[in-house]
Amino acid sequence: MSEYYRTRERMVNTQLIPRGIRDQRVIDAMRKVPRHIFVEEALAGQAYSDNPLPIGYKQTISQPYIVALMTELLMLKKTDKVLEIGTGSGYQTAILAELADWVYSVERINELVIKARKNLDQLKYYNVAIKLSDGTLGLREEAPFDAIMVTAGSPTIPEPLVEQLKVGGLMVIPVGDEFSQTLYRIIRTEDWYEKEDHGGCRFVKLIGSHGWSY
Repeated sequence: MSEYYRTRERMVNTQLIPRGIRDQRVIDAMRKVPRHIFVEEALAGQAYSDNPLPIGYKQTISQPYIVALMTELLMLKKTDKVLEIGTGSGYQTAILAELADWVYSVERINELVIKARKNLDQLKYYNVAIKLSDGTLGLREEAPFDAIMVTAGSPTIPEPLVEQLKVGGLMVIPVGDEFSQTLYRIIRTEDWYEKEDHGGCRFVKLIGSHGWSY
């Protein structure tokens, strides 16, 4: 474990801080959460390199810098209730659970729901509820949310997700075509929303009734 701790330190000090990650709570969470737990054992040696890794079912775990950037953009408080769309193996979920009061996460692949729950329970992240569902519909029964994170690329900004944000709440979402997206921060307003461009990115497709059809 000490070897992985040193590798996480190196990840933070060479990949995150030099590229502009400044929120100390985010930095501390990235130092703490063992990313190697969330990848296949054969890939554990690559867990702290700055690239996405496959987790099965044509899904990936995002590169550490993107995880840190998206988390920082949400400006989370310890009292926040967060919705995550796309649980995957649970790594981003664990980072959110470190920073927020409660995380609701929606995943469409049952095998990943089981895998993520096992990983999160192993690390004692009990402030997380995972639901098997179409993430583009959000989780209306638990809305409104202080923050929403979408970890897959959408062709548009799904209206149900905007509707489920509190006024003043923030959503981070990649929007674009199936090959490349722009990372947007959405600010929910009384009138609807405003958006900020935070650069290019590439994610797997957001599948669902308000996303891609396949």
